[in-house]
Amino acid sequence: MASFHFVLSNIGTIVQRFRTIKNIQFYFYIHFFINRTPLQKRENKRIRNKIHQESKYFLFFLFFCMEYTHQFSWIIPFIPLPVPIFIGVGLLLFPTATKNLRRMWAFPSIFLLTLVMIFSIDLSIHQIENSSIYQYVWSWTINNDLSLEFGYLIDSLTSIMSILITTVGILVLIYSDSYMSHDQGYLRFFTYMSFFNTSMLGLVTSSNLIQVYLFWELVGMCSYLLIGFWFTRPIAANACQKAFVTNRVGDFGLLLGILGFYWITGSFEFRDFFQIFNNLIDKNEVNILFVTLCALLLFCGSVAKSAQFPLHVWLPDAMEGPTPISALIHAATMVAAGIFLVARLLPLFRVIPSIMSGIALIGIITVVIGATLAIAQKDIKKNLAYSTMSQLGYMMLALGMGSYRAALFHLITHAYSKALLFLGSGSIIHSMEAIVGYSPDKSQNMVLMGGLTKHAPITKTSFLIGTLSLCGIPPFACFWSKDEILNDSWLYSPIFAIIACSTAGLTAFYMFRIYLLVFEGYLNVHFQNFNGKKNSSFYSISLWGKEEKKKLKKKIHFLAFLTMNNNERTSFFRERTYSHRINRNVKSIRRLFLDSTHFGTQNIPFFYPHESDNTMLFSMLVLVLFTFFVGSIGISFSQEGIDLDILSKLLIPSIDLLHQNSKNSVDWYEFFINATFSVSIAFFGIFIASFFYKPVFSSLQNLNLFNFFQKNVPKKRISDIIINIIYDWSYNRGYLDAFFEVSLIASVRKLAKFNSFFDRQVIDGIPNGVGISSFFIGEAIKYVGGGRISSYIFFFVLIFLVICYSIYLFIESNYRT
Repeated sequence: MASFHFVLSNIGTIVQRFRTIKNIQFYFYIHFFINRTPLQKRENKRIRNKIHQESKYFLFFLFFCMEYTHQFSWIIPFIPLPVPIFIGVGLLLFPTATKNLRRMWAFPSIFLLTLVMIFSIDLSIHQIENSSIYQYVWSWTINNDLSLEFGYLIDSLTSIMSILITTVGILVLIYSDSYMSHDQGYLRFFTYMSFFNTSMLGLVTSSNLIQVYLFWELVGMCSYLLIGFWFTRPIAANACQKAFVTNRVGDFGLLLGILGFYWITGSFEFRDFFQIFNNLIDKNEVNILFVTLCALLLFCGSVAKSAQFPLHVWLPDAMEGPTPISALIHAATMVAAGIFLVARLLPLFRVIPSIMSGIALIGIITVVIGATLAIAQKDIKKNLAYSTMSQLGYMMLALGMGSYRAALFHLITHAYSKALLFLGSGSIIHSMEAIVGYSPDKSQNMVLMGGLTKHAPITKTSFLIGTLSLCGIPPFACFWSKDEILNDSWLYSPIFAIIACSTAGLTAFYMFRIYLLVFEGYLNVHFQNFNGKKNSSFYSISLWGKEEKKKLKKKIHFLAFLTMNNNERTSFFRERTYSHRINRNVKSIRRLFLDSTHFGTQNIPFFYPHESDNTMLFSMLVLVLFTFFVGSIGISFSQEGIDLDILSKLLIPSIDLLHQNSKNSVDWYEFFINATFSVSIAFFGIFIASFFYKPVFSSLQNLNLFNFFQKNVPKKRISDIIINIIYDWSYNRGYLDAFFEVSLIASVRKLAKFNSFFDRQVIDGIPNGVGISSFFIGEAIKYVGGGRISSYIFFFVLIFLVICYSIYLFIESNYRT
């Protein structure tokens, strides 16, 4: 009931835009229920009774459906599907009415996904009390030896993923209703989102590898459409193509791996597949090299989908899509599909030690690369994208170590925390667009931000909570899961543990860097010189050098652009964006704000960045609650009969290779010892970020340590060189994109040009040459013949005699020899 009212409460803004439609009584009821418009007492009572009666009918229908949830679970993934179908039919049959009532379609999208969430929670409760649900719906028999069964598998992994997809999806849809309200592709957006939810739910409920592959491809198609949502922008079009091609590499490997294991086991079904394979391994009846190759091909699909090294290059470019897409697809659900697939196939991978070691190795490499590439990015969304890549590496590392529970726990906590951060970044971008207009290069550039605390306090608080969670600060969600992965890494490999712990400190550094650049100090888009520094337009880049321009040019080459004065530097903005130059006096600055261009429907000038509306803030605040409390489901310590580990109850029986002989819980003392170390690393990273990125007018400049480093400028040459190397590595994306561009892409283009030449000149040239030759020979012969029949007969007889004489000579020569 609360979920239903929760959905209704966010439809009030839609209904307000349809007050003139008197015949739509349903919207009138919702508008009254939410806004409580003062009406007459009789009318109030009548409408209240009507709503109460409809609510009872809805609850009765809901409880009736839940009774049969387990029998018809295969319908659950297809519940959101009517939205794209009806939108498509409406655009074909009633295009004008459908477009005029476009805001109406947010309600069925949210409502249907809410139903899926309720059913998923019911299945999860049933999962704790009973065993898995496995059933096939229908079978497609190709011949006597091959049949494809389509069904559903509901187990603990399915329940976790279904709840994750639906809860984050509902909040993102509510957020999107306001965020995309002025976009011309509003209907297209909700069509893609609903179809994506269907594809993702179908993926996690699949009972066999073929079904997984079908929905896997549908998820990739939706990702392609959503990344290139603004396809008129060349950057977005290139980004979706890059994501599509990169994922095709992994998908091709996944398909080959599926076919290879079908060759080995003769089954696609998970319930038969694992048992047959384990029996073959026990009897030593398989070629271990071929099995390892097929398992590696299966893992390639997860590497591409979850943006693991080296197929991670598509994820930062995928941020060209709308921010709600980044929150749902590229933070919480789609990129988690690769983690889901590895977790689903872990019974297969665990009997191949080399594959498990490879998974852990890829995970730890991704952790390090993602964290190092995030430390110098200027685009807030790309920074969060690299952060997502690093955290997915932690999950892959946990699966490679065999810590199944820790991987899924971090998958849950990270999904809510990162969705909160992405929605917060959308709110920040939305507020910056009030000043700089629609320009992702400006509105997403953290160099131009700063001082948003007083302009967007709710966004600031929400973003801070998400940042602290990702840094691993208790009691927020990611602390519990990341701490468990770090503890398990010490059991697996001390080298991996040292790298993972160091990267945890690096995570705290780059996350607090984002927070300080965005919310601390002053708004840099107009107050570049307000911090009092000489010849430095962007105080937030003070990490990369000193104040004096000449010394910076000699020692730190990449600051030459940032430290030029206004006459030397090419402007970040288009010429004549504002009618007044940026001066330091307050009067001129105020005139500048008054001349800002706005792209909203209302002509209300915003002198400063502004807070987002209530619909967007509501989704963020709900995610704040998840970030606070979702970590409690996996608290792994118990004391004196108190057991809070709900996640372990849900995952029983689970595959946890590191904790096979334990109850997967620790006492309070051991927990505090482990937590103190990880939290200390996180606070050290936060301190370093504050040291470099805290505004220079803060009290931090009075620290003796700060003054020591500022005064001893000549002694910083080595550190400047190191910082330059780190900056160049991070800003240039680790040179991996350049490497692929030079080696792979250039080679493919040369091969394509050669194939084009060979196809046109050789393959097409042979038949074309024969045709042209026949034409010219015919032209020559027709002049010789002159068109007379007697001449044709003479030439035919002559040629016949010549051929006969040649044959006679050939036979006679062979007879003599």
